Amino acid sequence: MSESGTGGSGRGKGPQRGGQSGGGRDSSRRNAQGRERNRGPQRDFTENAPSQRTRRADPARLVAFEVLRSVASEDAYANLVLPARIRHHGLDKRDAGFATELSYGALRGQGTYDAILARCVDRPLDQLDPAVLDALRIGVHQLVAMRVPAHAALDQTVGLARAVIGAGPSALINAVLRKVSAHTLEEWLELLVRDETDETRIASIRYAHPEWIVRALRQSLVAHGRPVTEINDLLEADNAAPVVNLVALPGLGSLDEALDGGATPGELVEGSALSSGGDLGRLASVRDGSTRVQDVGSQLVARALAAVDLGNGSNDAGSNDAGNGNQAGERWLDLCAGPGGKAALLGALARQQGATLLANEPAPHRAKLVRQALAAVPHEVWHVRTGDGRDVGTEMAESFDRILVDAPCTGLGALRRRPESRWRRTPKDLADLGPLQRELLKSALAAVKPGGVVAYVTCSPHPAETTAVVSDVLRKREDLELLDAGAVLDRVSLTGHLEAGHELTAQLWPHVHRTDAMFLALIRKKA
Repeated sequence: MSESGTGGSGRGKGPQRGGQSGGGRDSSRRNAQGRERNRGPQRDFTENAPSQRTRRADPARLVAFEVLRSVASEDAYANLVLPARIRHHGLDKRDAGFATELSYGALRGQGTYDAILARCVDRPLDQLDPAVLDALRIGVHQLVAMRVPAHAALDQTVGLARAVIGAGPSALINAVLRKVSAHTLEEWLELLVRDETDETRIASIRYAHPEWIVRALRQSLVAHGRPVTEINDLLEADNAAPVVNLVALPGLGSLDEALDGGATPGELVEGSALSSGGDLGRLASVRDGSTRVQDVGSQLVARALAAVDLGNGSNDAGSNDAGNGNQAGERWLDLCAGPGGKAALLGALARQQGATLLANEPAPHRAKLVRQALAAVPHEVWHVRTGDGRDVGTEMAESFDRILVDAPCTGLGALRRRPESRWRRTPKDLADLGPLQRELLKSALAAVKPGGVVAYVTCSPHPAETTAVVSDVLRKREDLELLDAGAVLDRVSLTGHLEAGHELTAQLWPHVHRTDAMFLALIRKKA
């Protein structure tokens, strides 16, 4: 796990307690009744007297606690809960940054932190009250991965527990966190892996990933032509706090306000920027939806679909001019559009190219989000359909020139942005999602016109969700061909050389491209 630079300047330090003398203070050890108190020098309450600790919840730590509780008890997503809690508690920019690092860091490191806590608690962790366990995880992250003084981490975490859980657990939390504070993170890791011999188990502990995900990512590297020795770099990249990626919708949005506010131009794709975060809602272009938060990997795959040449019948990516061979009047389809990020970018690109976009989403509440995402794009360009994407191939056979299938997947390629996912997903999800992924791709291939292209996309690099799905669907079909997806990504990128292609499909990586691990296959139906 990466060490955070978020220190919460001044947070939890307060006035020094204990050990004070002089200044006219009565040094008598007798109490008001004349009895001598059986005490030595005044104790350092920060470390030794839980009853004298802070009794209120620091707002930033309270936000982090509420996020962890929502994730654990309501199956919520941290990236959705966190902004709402920050607004609810009125945190300023500094405190919001502290709460963000504390929330995401505690969630990312949960496996490692639980292994540390198991050495410091006198009972199995599953016997602890879940709220107490979440408070302990917050305390551990402060102690071993943030530049928060140990006394402040202890004092404020116990104060949080007293305020929101009760006085009873505070003594336990104090005692456990004092044991944790006896070692640095690296010392703890050495203790935890000292007797381990299995490389997967060691990586799981060191980099806070479930063992099955470590194995899955090792397999994914090999499947996409990268050396398995990159596994530790990949796991470490998953644990780095991601930079916020912005995109200005082509022809509609502007990055000027973001750049004036400290964002830097993106290095991989046109019209993108990198932001240190903060309250992006203060930007007018973000509020009106013409500038959006979107991972650059998602930007690249959407632009690749819009740029690939249609209908020339050859197994290449077309010329070096993006959009060459595209014609006005094309019909585009986003088959799995919710919550609408890629649909918004595709809608803007469709407008530029004289095309129209149908965005399909089966869930009504997510279809509403798609409409909101597309609101910045002129309404004559797009339409939202609420329905099962598996029916589109039958109901609208050979109707579309370009189709995006951003298939539901395990999200193993977006673990850095969705820290709770690594602990929520199971190997069973791979098996459960496989049939749906294949059915959606088959539906799209039925709905695309001869000469048209389907982009099959997942935010997972696992071969069971990527290359296996594509090969299964294309098997024994003579009317389909794979295009060179890596070449198209190179064409729409600013660098022109991403090194993402492997056997005609393409795979982006957090540790190589600093994007989510997006997979892309471009499939053309022969004219």
